[in-house]
Amino acid sequence: MEHVIDAKNQNMGRLATKIANILQGKHKAGYNPRLEGEDKVIVKNIGEIKLSGRKSEQKVYHRHTGYMGHLKTKSYKQAEAKDPAWALRHAVQGMLPKNSLQAKRLKRLVIEK
Repeated sequence: MEHVIDAKNQNMGRLATKIANILQGKHKAGYNPRLEGEDKVIVKNIGEIKLSGRKSEQKVYHRHTGYMGHLKTKSYKQAEAKDPAWALRHAVQGMLPKNSLQAKRLKRLVIEK
């Protein structure tokens, strides 16, 4: 089953929670944590998603290259300018269980600009 979600004027964290629950199949009566789930999520109008407060200036994403002193940081504004869908996909990935089903579930997430 496909779920089409309009991201216009929706809070990113609440939207990511809703998407993660659908991808896991928690909204169905036959939920089983060991199963992948079967629903697909399509998100539209990702450019009009909103953040509460001053998170667009204050939210920072970190990653490390593996070399000493090479901690890379970027703000939400920088990430949104490069790829607006990346921040939502990153939030949904963080809300999914860290197991072998995570990648399979994320493949069923389609974000349209």
